[in-house]
Amino acid sequence: MREYLESDLGFYYAVGAFIIAVFVIGMAAVAIIDPDGVGTVELVGLAGGFFVFMLVYFVSISIQRLEDGENV
Repeated sequence: MREYLESDLGFYYAVGAFIIAVFVIGMAAVAIIDPDGVGTVELVGLAGGFFVFMLVYFVSISIQRLEDGENV
């Protein structure tokens, strides 16, 4: 695991996974604490925006791999 995190790309992937985990835990906490606090429209917008953010994040990592000449 340590060897994986020593590379820049491995670190970026780990950060992405951590961000996704924080988002999922946060959404679960909101659902448990106040289920009526976030409506369906807001939830779809929040999840959709987060999905687009993470998509751009991982596409950026793929582009960096191509620029560095690594295999995708």
